[in-house]
Amino acid sequence: MSIRLNPLKPSSIAGERVPWCASGQYLPERPSFTLDPLLHAGAYYVQEASSMLLEQAFRRTDLAEKDILALDLCAAPGGKSTHLASLLSPGSLLVSNEVTPARQGALMENLWKHGRANTVITGSAPTAFAALGNTFDLVLVDAPCSGEGMFRKDPFARQQWNERLVTTCARTQRDILQYAWAAARPGGWLLYSTCTWERSENEEQVLDLIRQGAEFTPIPLMDEWGVVPTDAGYRCYPHRVKGEGFFMALLRKPGERSAHAAHDPQPPMQEDVAPWLRETDTSTLRELDGTLYASPSRWATTMDVLSASLSVLSPGIPMAERKGDRWRPHAALALNEMLVPEAFPTTDMDKGQALAFLRGETALGLGSNADGDTGVRLVRYAGLPLGWMHAAGDRWNNGWPKPWRIRMR
Repeated sequence: MSIRLNPLKPSSIAGERVPWCASGQYLPERPSFTLDPLLHAGAYYVQEASSMLLEQAFRRTDLAEKDILALDLCAAPGGKSTHLASLLSPGSLLVSNEVTPARQGALMENLWKHGRANTVITGSAPTAFAALGNTFDLVLVDAPCSGEGMFRKDPFARQQWNERLVTTCARTQRDILQYAWAAARPGGWLLYSTCTWERSENEEQVLDLIRQGAEFTPIPLMDEWGVVPTDAGYRCYPHRVKGEGFFMALLRKPGERSAHAAHDPQPPMQEDVAPWLRETDTSTLRELDGTLYASPSRWATTMDVLSASLSVLSPGIPMAERKGDRWRPHAALALNEMLVPEAFPTTDMDKGQALAFLRGETALGLGSNADGDTGVRLVRYAGLPLGWMHAAGDRWNNGWPKPWRIRMR
């Protein structure tokens, strides 16, 4: 059982370190994650350890200290996107894309809880990225696959497997990779991964790209980790690695990267929400369907280009939503690094109170609101911001989003 801690949100969680990931932890046993407020606060992400090898691949590139534009093309539910967002420089921008509507909600929830300010969420098919040309310094493709790497722990993965599934997945992966490769800039990188062992879904996909000019790039890994190198990638097997099945390959596109276009001057931020946010001079607010989203001003021109070609679900991090003639803080703001907690009155909750809040309850010991205050109160657990309680007449309304509410007792 493994998790990846969020460096933005320190907690007392301790376990055995995943050797290839600075923030990865093996837990001695599986807790009830649903009933842990720290999970909902974004203090950690439950993630399979083998997939955390993404960190070693990223550090092999020349991008770690640069402000780059990155794309996670098949992003839901968000494990690799949240990991990559933590590894990117603060001045970078991550476009996290998921085409399947049923999976987009989980992606948004996980990215917003993670709390980085450098993410944009889109919902477009890979074909839509063709209109952008070679735009991204890094493209991550964690491709849909036949799932053999999950056989050890997942009975459904074993039940659904058949040769037709492998053939279908290989065809889909080839199509996705063509658009992903075209989206990478000269001098940029493509990181390809699956959770299967089929050669047709792994090495053969990579070799196709090498024939198109891609440069296969070795990733420094320690022998004692148990990862198996192949002719065109790296494989994890559960009997060799403390994790599940996984495949990964890193490719570089020939050429030299050029600088991204400079951004246009941006209008000043709305005065009524500016006190809620850090670094207002480097952020741009965009309104979409009654919600204000913050994104780095450094990428304002790029955001215009993305919006013209893609289905943009979240053009940055939601900061505020319109309520009548005023703005009130969005649920995502409470969880984001841009929040200024001192801008709001705060209530610290114990675990029982926090779980009641996460269930959507309103009788949380905040007292009455007889003075008719129309403000908000920030709820915290273990020192971490969690969400909002909204004053409404003589009561407080729970601001935890209904789709996120827990139902387990």
